[in-house]
Amino acid sequence: MESEWTEILNLAFRWVHVVAGILWIGHLWFFNFVNSQVAKTYDDDSKKKVIPELMPRALFWFRFGAVITWVTGFLLLGLVYYGGGITVYPEQSLGLGIALGIGSLIVAVPIYDLLWKALAKNEVVGTILSFLLLAGVTLGLHAVMSGRALFIHIGAIFGTIMIQNVWARIWPNQRKLIEAAKSGTPPPEGTAAMAALRSKHNTYLSVPLLFFMISNHYPTVYGSDLNWLYALLFVALGWLVTKRLYSISTMPATVKY
Repeated sequence: MESEWTEILNLAFRWVHVVAGILWIGHLWFFNFVNSQVAKTYDDDSKKKVIPELMPRALFWFRFGAVITWVTGFLLLGLVYYGGGITVYPEQSLGLGIALGIGSLIVAVPIYDLLWKALAKNEVVGTILSFLLLAGVTLGLHAVMSGRALFIHIGAIFGTIMIQNVWARIWPNQRKLIEAAKSGTPPPEGTAAMAALRSKHNTYLSVPLLFFMISNHYPTVYGSDLNWLYALLFVALGWLVTKRLYSISTMPATVKY
């Protein structure tokens, strides 16, 4: 009976997780690949009419989609991995694996935030340091966790950073931009830049995150002795794909895609 209820909860959480994730990431991609280009064409009158109507509506679905995605993702992490006993290999400590898994989620956010506060104007250095830190975390988790758990925890780290960006960096600054558009006054200095940068980061994180979400279906990949290397390669590939998507998004609207 307990196993039956576990399966029912697994299905329910996963269904909500996917639906909310589509809602969240769909709006994220709309902001970065569509709206960011259209907004450049607004004159002052258009800003006063469009932004106060469009952005609060879109950001409502965006930020609450993020919350539901993260919460159901964490519930699945506990149900499937921590409760299901697949966090570590049989010869390793489950308690240590869980502690490192949760600890990595907690520690990753302030480290990321401090790094990018310092390097907001030097994206190349920030990106290199971020990837090196990710490599260190990946190797550390690989030493303790099963391959499947390693992949999902990297995805969870990305998702945790992303939701922090949504609620602590993007939404507060977007509120200031919306109020400025309503009043026809300039927004506080740095407001637009902060919101744009963290939204850009979330977009770059979202593509490899989706890979990690579906990775549990591919034991040949996560079960390899080189799974840590594959994880890093897929992150790099995801960032290259995202860069290409940004390039496509800047094409004029008159271009026939």
